Amino acid sequence: MEIKHFIPDNTVLSMLNYDDFTIEMATRLQNEMKDRISLKTRNKNISTIAGADISHEVGSSKLYAGIVILSYPDLIPISYSLAEGESQFEYKAEYLAFREVPTLIKAWEQIPVKPDLLILDGQGITHPRRMGIASHFGLLTNHPTIGCAKNMLHGKYDVLEDEKFSYRPIYKNEEKLGFALRTKTNVKPVFISPGHHVSVDDSLEIMNRAVQKYRIPEPTRQAHVMVNLFRTGQRQAGYHELDVQLPLF
Repeated sequence: MEIKHFIPDNTVLSMLNYDDFTIEMATRLQNEMKDRISLKTRNKNISTIAGADISHEVGSSKLYAGIVILSYPDLIPISYSLAEGESQFEYKAEYLAFREVPTLIKAWEQIPVKPDLLILDGQGITHPRRMGIASHFGLLTNHPTIGCAKNMLHGKYDVLEDEKFSYRPIYKNEEKLGFALRTKTNVKPVFISPGHHVSVDDSLEIMNRAVQKYRIPEPTRQAHVMVNLFRTGQRQAGYHELDVQLPLF
């Protein structure tokens, strides 16, 4: 199995499907993909940033994907894309991408002008094979991505201070993979790591500016809210622009 067989060109990317993959096949593909990750920041001049999230009904194979695009660094929502999909791939912590990425790709392909960077609810390279959902999505789309996870999966970090914006690097042996970041005083941290085309240190700088008053940084928080409105029938599938007035300066 070679990675080139599973990275189609953009005309068929929305047809991506991992339903027939076993865990062994998925592991082998992750090991092939990981060597293609770039940890060099491709674009430091970010004017739009997006958050992506998935919602699902318990016991159902149906998935609801949402991507919300915001101005940066103002973090004003300007548009969103919603898509439905299905997956038979089992829910397993180290293999979240195989279940969720195909539906996220559907939402992504509806966006006419892509955001400068996408933040996904999950791991980047803080993963046993460096292939969390943010890295997987970033490689398939060749787009800058960051993972922002609510739970620790891989690596170690020292004890954090209790204050907002406290952080500690996440290490695996001697390699720095990401950061534990306290986004709210006396609240459990989130776990930041680059996915693709972003450096480890730049991922922290970008995410610091994406934090507002909630534990979850604003791009993925907005995506979480929107995708749940979609799942409950309060929003419709497709790409939608919001009527907002952005600051001139």
